[in-house]
Amino acid sequence: MAAPELTIRTVTIPVADQDRALAFYRDVLGFEVRADNTFGDQRWLSVAPVGSSVDFTLHPPFPGRAGPGWQQGLVLHTDDIEAVIAALRKGGVDVADAERQGWGIQTQFADPDGNGFVLLQQGGGPQDA
Repeated sequence: MAAPELTIRTVTIPVADQDRALAFYRDVLGFEVRADNTFGDQRWLSVAPVGSSVDFTLHPPFPGRAGPGWQQGLVLHTDDIEAVIAALRKGGVDVADAERQGWGIQTQFADPDGNGFVLLQQGGGPQDA
């Protein structure tokens, strides 16, 4: 029997304040809003890079679970890392200069809740110099 096909379409990012998170992901990163719906006292808020098949659900921490800032190491790909770094800095984000690695050029930054991202431009590593 063949294994069922699996896909990743949603990644939950725990945030303390959904409005603050929305402002960061939409206004600083340029993500589009995929859903913003309320159900009683709950809110389903998801954003994604334009054209991405994966979205991020910006959700308050679930009771008894890890809080804002635990999500680390999500990789955002770009073909112009310097332009993204400039936009992040313009939005007040603390982001280091990009560094060449064997697989490309990368840096790291965090959202307002401390969730950490790697920004990667593949290629352009030492072997391409």
